[in-house]
Amino acid sequence: MSRLDTFVAPEPSVPLIKAMTVVNRVLMLRGVLGFRDIPPFNRIAGLRGIANVRHIDFPEADRARLAGVCGQGKATFITPNHPEFFTDWMIDKEIASHACPLAAFWATNGVVNGLGKAAQKFWLANNLIAQIPGNSQAARELSVSWALKGHGVLLHPEGSVGWHGDFVAPLMPGAAEMALEALKRSREAGRELEVWIAPIVWKLAFTRNVEADLMKECAYVERSLKIEPAPRSVALPDRVYRIYETLLSRDEEKHGVESDGRAPFADRQEALLSAMHDRLCELLPETASPASRGEIMRNARRFLRENSADPELRKQVKSLSDAISCVQRVGDFAFASKTVTQEGIAEHIKRIRNDYCKGTMRDTLNRFLPQPAGPRRAHIRAPEPLAMHDFQGAPGEAMAEIRRRMQAALDEINDGLRASGSLRFYPNPFHHSRNPGLAR
Repeated sequence: MSRLDTFVAPEPSVPLIKAMTVVNRVLMLRGVLGFRDIPPFNRIAGLRGIANVRHIDFPEADRARLAGVCGQGKATFITPNHPEFFTDWMIDKEIASHACPLAAFWATNGVVNGLGKAAQKFWLANNLIAQIPGNSQAARELSVSWALKGHGVLLHPEGSVGWHGDFVAPLMPGAAEMALEALKRSREAGRELEVWIAPIVWKLAFTRNVEADLMKECAYVERSLKIEPAPRSVALPDRVYRIYETLLSRDEEKHGVESDGRAPFADRQEALLSAMHDRLCELLPETASPASRGEIMRNARRFLRENSADPELRKQVKSLSDAISCVQRVGDFAFASKTVTQEGIAEHIKRIRNDYCKGTMRDTLNRFLPQPAGPRRAHIRAPEPLAMHDFQGAPGEAMAEIRRRMQAALDEINDGLRASGSLRFYPNPFHHSRNPGLAR
């Protein structure tokens, strides 16, 4: 097996973890005081703070709530939302430093194992657990054992980054399954441990108006994707929507779907996804029909893991699976509200850059180290943890309750930001495209 797909247990180094907590706080998040606002130093990511998170709003009551379910005599699985790549681990590490500094963190095998032997050793010393697609048993076993020692395990139940900071996607059951396994083992050993799932949410809000910076990023995306530049009169949200419409039209043409440019975006997206899933069903051998879209995608991932006899078929399946993933990432959250914030627009742009802008060093760096349009404040909350030692339901029910608590806390953060006037709003073109009778 390749290094990428070979699980290696972490070997946490306490001195390194402590040192990286300081490095993370200064170089990754807040920047170097005295340099972060002075040109030209403020254009150097490390001096400015790579994630450009200047302020952290993590109330003492929330810190205490999280700390109260971590430590000896407790097995705790921490489940933050996952709206942004790179910044996720930096904020997660900051959170853990206040409650469980030796927590283990789940991360994709591409990060832990895929950047070379030296990088792998570094990440393992930082207590990162590599998630191997289709082979997570070793990671689960280690996670349960580590949690039983009272150190805590942090994983993202939403899965991959969706770039939707106001919406908690449906959660996978892994945290609840591991929590129940930890509870089972502790009882078999005659121990009465408390077993917790501790949800966390964080919301990033710009501290100033970044519209001009977002316009520049739109212009870069247009050049990169060979899209005719939008006239200067086109408003920022409409410019982003125009890019998505262009990409949708290209996908329709590529996959032979007749396009009606006057139809709502959501209807065109649905027709395209239906045709793409039908084609994927045709490519996959022995696929039961009819199957749900989720099942079709799971079958595709399984096929790519287990079959190597037909390289051309594998290439077609992977290409189509990747294209489907890109198209459906504009989910219901994008259409829900009549308005969209600057933060929501920035997320749209980052999603486009991650999914479609490829082939240059700048694009590669952006996928690993996405740079925000301006300085931000992180609003962190710890909703009420779920006591799995008292819970009687199934793993899916536990995670549904966790999701409810996370969304409620996130909505409360946004309500506070809205009331304080900290957010900048625009008419949401995705909402109006679903409801074309509404005035733009």
